[in-house]
Amino acid sequence: MTMTSKERVIAAFEFTEPDRVPVWLGASPEFREKAREFLGLPDADESLSCHLGDDFRRVFARYAGPAARDPLLDLRYPGATYRTPFGVERHGYGYGQPLHHPLAAARTVADIEKYEWPEPDWMDVSYIRGEAESWQGQYAILGGDWSPFFHDAIDLVGMERLLVDFYEAPIVAEALLAHVADYYIGTSRRIFQSAGDVIDIFFVGNDFGAQAGPIIGGQVFRRFLLPQLKRFVDLGHEYDQKVMLHSDGSLYDLIPLFLEIGLDGIQSVQPSSYKMEPSRLKQAYGDRLAFMGCIDTQFVLISGTPASVREQVREVLEVMKPGGGFVASPSHDYLLEETPVQNVIAMYDAIKEFGRYR
Repeated sequence: MTMTSKERVIAAFEFTEPDRVPVWLGASPEFREKAREFLGLPDADESLSCHLGDDFRRVFARYAGPAARDPLLDLRYPGATYRTPFGVERHGYGYGQPLHHPLAAARTVADIEKYEWPEPDWMDVSYIRGEAESWQGQYAILGGDWSPFFHDAIDLVGMERLLVDFYEAPIVAEALLAHVADYYIGTSRRIFQSAGDVIDIFFVGNDFGAQAGPIIGGQVFRRFLLPQLKRFVDLGHEYDQKVMLHSDGSLYDLIPLFLEIGLDGIQSVQPSSYKMEPSRLKQAYGDRLAFMGCIDTQFVLISGTPASVREQVREVLEVMKPGGGFVASPSHDYLLEETPVQNVIAMYDAIKEFGRYR
């Protein structure tokens, strides 16, 4: 029996075998436009998603707050291309890198408290229900704020300062992370109060992994980052949603902590990172944590051929497919423009070919 995309995804997250392995397309606007031109499609959004068989759709809140904190207006730093909700201006590809750290000199909890923190009601959530309902229940809907609380804390004080504060000023570091998370929790709660029953997966993003291991591990992660991450998991579960964390890099040593707080899935599994081989993940955690990704973007999709891409997809599906719990996608949530379109098409064609259960 052929399932809807939503049924297929939910089955996978419940660790049962759907009709075929679900797929997700995460891609930059530049890649989407290149793919649209290559395929001769009328648009780079819905037409491309339909053509490649994407089982997901995503809804976002839009900024509607004061102009002085608008993401794109009246940027003050030379070269700035984006402003975060916390007033940090950035430069570079995508969201870029911070040009300043406005709380770098904060040394007390009072310094943290007096900062001009953003308000959740700066985000317009009024249209999200209508947008999600426009797909008529056919797709799995990703929603909630992206919520990169770890990265925004780094932006506000600087990476070195935050790492030092974990040891020398722990209550200051805790206050900083809590305030950042408060904003995102408040924003997502507003989204879910408006449209939580038509959103299936709360999708949050924080890169906790580097190529060779977690950026922050052990007891430091448990004390400072895990409590905030648990707040997001609890919020999603409050609205009967699965909660999926985006993180690149090596996360294997953090997975027991993720399971401890009830996280449902990890997106962007990067198989070339340390201890992130699909076979290791499937054997150890494949019946408790859903995995999305595993099709290598660092090497295979960038520099391979359609034939080598097809072979990797076959190998990955052979390992990850049994018992559900897997969504096939590139090992990054944002295919870059330099990725060959032919390789991406070969990937999705191979998933269709090898991904059927029965």
